[in-house]
Amino acid sequence: MKVLALDTSNKQLTVAILDDDQILATETTTVHQKHAEYLLPIIDELVRKTDLKPTDLQRIVVATGPGSYTGIRIATATAKTLAFTLGIELVGVSSLETLALNVSEKESLVMPVFDARNNNVFTGLYEIKDDGVTTVLADRHTDFDKWLDQIDNAGKNVYAIGADAKNFEEALTNKFGDQLVFMNSFDNLPQAARLGLYGQTKEPVKDIHSFVPNYLRLTKAELDWREKHPGEEVTSYVEKVD
Repeated sequence: MKVLALDTSNKQLTVAILDDDQILATETTTVHQKHAEYLLPIIDELVRKTDLKPTDLQRIVVATGPGSYTGIRIATATAKTLAFTLGIELVGVSSLETLALNVSEKESLVMPVFDARNNNVFTGLYEIKDDGVTTVLADRHTDFDKWLDQIDNAGKNVYAIGADAKNFEEALTNKFGDQLVFMNSFDNLPQAARLGLYGQTKEPVKDIHSFVPNYLRLTKAELDWREKHPGEEVTSYVEKVD
């Protein structure tokens, strides 16, 4: 299966093209957040370098969030457009779970961390098993101290992963002590190649048009709408007109 994988959830932009378990090409940048400007040219360059045509692709795997609102929208919009235009499969994977794929130690816990300011984080808890990554505590947007109170690592090592994890080093060390492991700078970056491999094991979405980013918290526009429409049930902010 020829797969295009991409993640622009945060500052990093990472893209890969795979043929089954063979990585044909990959590129990761960390020096800017001009994802709207660079994503499509990078995809085009990698497709050409691998001597493929867009119509050769069979599946797109995209990190769906949480993370930067703009970054998530760029990745999901690009993935949806390409999947629909090319008539190929689309798979979404949590951006936090994408980071957890960088840990290989079996029977360990993995805590990806994205700093959401004011002691809030986007995070989740995963465990590395023989058959892959499993969710222990679902992804969420939460106060970090309250989050730590919910975790019992039961003697297992806890891998704190993500460029923002060190922002909470004192609290993490107090909680887990010698069982805490921080990842190196490379493994704190999402890797589209690993995302592409993992995405081949997942079921594609049934309806591309209903595929949406996973922000895990309301956007400012949604908060403003709710403030102006108290008590109203919200099903969709966009009305489709035939």
